[in-house]
Amino acid sequence: MSPRVESSGGNEKQNRKCSASTKSHRSTRQSPVGEKKMSAMQEISPHVRNMKQLQYAVLAKRASRIKEELRQGVRKPFKELIEVCWGDPHRGGVKPLTFVQQVLAGCVYPQLVDSDKLPVDVRQRAELLLKGCAGGSVGSYTATRGIPEVVHRISEFITSRDGGAPSHPENIYISPGSQWSLMNVLNVLVDGEASPRTGVLTPRPCYLSSNLSMVGLGAVTVPYDLCEERGWELRVEELHGALESAKGVCRPVALYVINPGNPTGHVQSRESMQEVIRFVSEKRLFLLADEVYQDCVYGEQSEFLSYKRVLMEMGPPLSDTVELASFHSASKGFMGECGLRGGYVELVNLDPAVMKCIYKLFSTDSCAPVLGQFALDLLAKPPQPGDPSYPLYREETQHIRSMLVRNVKRVFEVVNGLPGLWCQPVEGGAFAFPRLHLPPEAIQRAEEMGMQPDVFYCTRLLEEAGVFVSPGCEYEPKKGTYHFRFCIMVPEEVMEELLRRLSSFHTQFMKDFS
Repeated sequence: MSPRVESSGGNEKQNRKCSASTKSHRSTRQSPVGEKKMSAMQEISPHVRNMKQLQYAVLAKRASRIKEELRQGVRKPFKELIEVCWGDPHRGGVKPLTFVQQVLAGCVYPQLVDSDKLPVDVRQRAELLLKGCAGGSVGSYTATRGIPEVVHRISEFITSRDGGAPSHPENIYISPGSQWSLMNVLNVLVDGEASPRTGVLTPRPCYLSSNLSMVGLGAVTVPYDLCEERGWELRVEELHGALESAKGVCRPVALYVINPGNPTGHVQSRESMQEVIRFVSEKRLFLLADEVYQDCVYGEQSEFLSYKRVLMEMGPPLSDTVELASFHSASKGFMGECGLRGGYVELVNLDPAVMKCIYKLFSTDSCAPVLGQFALDLLAKPPQPGDPSYPLYREETQHIRSMLVRNVKRVFEVVNGLPGLWCQPVEGGAFAFPRLHLPPEAIQRAEEMGMQPDVFYCTRLLEEAGVFVSPGCEYEPKKGTYHFRFCIMVPEEVMEELLRRLSSFHTQFMKDFS
């Protein structure tokens, strides 16, 4: 049993927390006649009010204006914008998988199932999925955990992925994206009113939305540095250092890891994961494993292993005691169905009382989007050899994989050939995260303009070359280092144009500030 979430003697506290989480935190108080009406800002949670301004959101507004100016015929050094700040493959030009699109079409318009316009296995799959919907319609609500048959197939997928380690459907929750699941699990772990405050160990650099979710709930993020010089390696001594730094500041309850990394593109080794598991066991921390890019591994010496598999293969007592939440999504990988909002979490070794609390939290929303659930089903059980759709599915997925491998190679070649830029090899995930070694004059100019140096660089890149990337400061890297992040999940011709513009811009930028 975890010391963080008590099941005996602590149930009353957790029930109060579950109850509070299902209600609106905003007051509906009315001002007496004649009194000044209370400001809406006073009603907003201070944790939300104090969240930092997102620099990429500012850049996104400027990018929208640039696109409108291009449509109006305003002359610029480029004819169209290249947007690679998002991890959205379809937006970047990667074609959706035919099998996925066909099955979803059959589910949305069931008359197609009765026609010969779709392959027979597509029609059979659409028919099977619709049978799991009330009234045979995607417009109906589903169970809180998700459509039972879909949850069962996800469980089978996990068992197969993890070398036979059993996965139980009752431990799986489908949600509107993996971040939604993460928020619910954090809602149980984080007490926003506690003193000292709740802490979560997070990687530095870290995926922006995850950090914001934690801060919004009132948690303190306790950063542990990934070693950039060693390919963004996660070193257990950094975890010990982070835990030590939290003393007197907060009470850490969980460790958050991203594998494959975002924005870093690293893939953890089995040995590294084993060290992490021993660490969380020793320090009695909950392990949050963000594994949404598990299908995207490119390094010749790299292999994705889930934390669940590594934990189970380590055996008792660790496999019976370490509490783990593992997240996956249909938005990432070769499927790339970001807009369908389908993700899931598998919970391992949680106390039954805590599972009841989590069920309450997930029940506050009726269900995950049905089409997102279908996308997860297709991710868990794609076409198999012998199925009519298999040859095309295999061709399309192999094309995407080959494209990404070539993109990764080209990024490494071009970026590392430019003065003042260096990028670690991208082993997995959807992003490259080059480091900027900026001239002192450029840093000074940025400070004079009230900008972070990497924001200054990214703003100039957007304005002068029409390339929209994310400034590295959004991911809170080690102090004194500057980076930018861009998505590699784009067609090769787009990547070549991006690298051409980047090379031209960067060369001139370095001359201007040397």
